[in-house]
Amino acid sequence: MPAHQHLVPRSVDYIEIAVTDLPAASAFYRDAFGWEIVPYGDEYAGFRTPAESGSDEAGGLRLAAEVTRGSTLVLLYADDLEGCATAVVAAGGRVTEGPYAFPGGRRFHFLDPSGNELGAWSQA
Repeated sequence: MPAHQHLVPRSVDYIEIAVTDLPAASAFYRDAFGWEIVPYGDEYAGFRTPAESGSDEAGGLRLAAEVTRGSTLVLLYADDLEGCATAVVAAGGRVTEGPYAFPGGRRFHFLDPSGNELGAWSQA
């Protein structure tokens, strides 16, 4: 793997998503969002989004005994919001809110197969 590329002070550098089933979560994020999954054993996998393809990882999937919905919400950008929602459902996720308009665009929230709540948004 190349040297860590982000290194921008006060910016999001790496996100770890707790998952209850690493193979299912890996398949979900690969199939729904096109992420490249980098396995590191039975309890962890890194991921690269299309922006990091061929370079640094954006985050990881960490095996956990349970996942609870919290107050932190990670939003992913989608150029085709309806297509993204369809891909989420087809890959085993569940849309929980929207799509709906908000200042600056449209978005929806979804649960991944482990129960993590994330969102996706696009410009208006």
